[in-house]
Amino acid sequence: MRNITAIAQRELNSYFSSPIGYVLVGFFALLFGYFFYAALFFFEQQSMQAGMNPTQAMNINQMLVGPTFMNTTVIMLLVFPLITMRTYSEEKRSGTIELLLTSPVTDLEIILGKFFGAMLLYVAMLSVTLIHMAVLFAFGNPEWKPIATGYLGLLLMGGCFLSLGLFISSLTKNQIVAAMATFAVFLLLWIINWLSGAVGPTGQAIMQALSITEHFDDFSKGIIDTKHVVYYLSFIAFGLFLTMKSVDSERWRG
Repeated sequence: MRNITAIAQRELNSYFSSPIGYVLVGFFALLFGYFFYAALFFFEQQSMQAGMNPTQAMNINQMLVGPTFMNTTVIMLLVFPLITMRTYSEEKRSGTIELLLTSPVTDLEIILGKFFGAMLLYVAMLSVTLIHMAVLFAFGNPEWKPIATGYLGLLLMGGCFLSLGLFISSLTKNQIVAAMATFAVFLLLWIINWLSGAVGPTGQAIMQALSITEHFDDFSKGIIDTKHVVYYLSFIAFGLFLTMKSVDSERWRG
């Protein structure tokens, strides 16, 4: 555990030892703020119309919080390739991968250390968004449970993206190639269910099962379904397993 913690701290420090960590956090906060206030403006308009029609019920969680969390997954498509592109690609390019692989740590400790380091950066990004939630509680009356489950879903989905990004980064020395390939795979997982209605019942079920956003929908509504949690945890484990196999092959080639 000590080795994992040391590697995770090393990874986190590497993000903030240069402007990249601050830029990523700021970019994430900027886009989240835009989506939040766009949803808030829409909610305000709907509230004014509802004032003229007392029978129309307004739910701040469904009309503001849920859509904001769903839009956050779009931000992840843009930001996460920039987080994971350097995890292994930079090590290979600079030659430090050889020192890392010959150090007294196992491949699993290296992978988990890098994964948790990236997750800590992601947690820092999400922490900034708590300011917007605080504004809601200060001036509104939202339900806290859907917000909590929404953040849980974002953490689980983020873990999936990061584990897959680590694997793709371990396949190449070029950070740009790693970023573009990661974005392409993320986008495929994000839109895979768009054509589910054109492939028949069986194909539709498969695409919906593979879609990473389909499993997030319940979290944004305040529902924790075991099958969604199992899907995300299995995805994370599979991504880390692929990364371990890739790193192991690199060790043998070295």
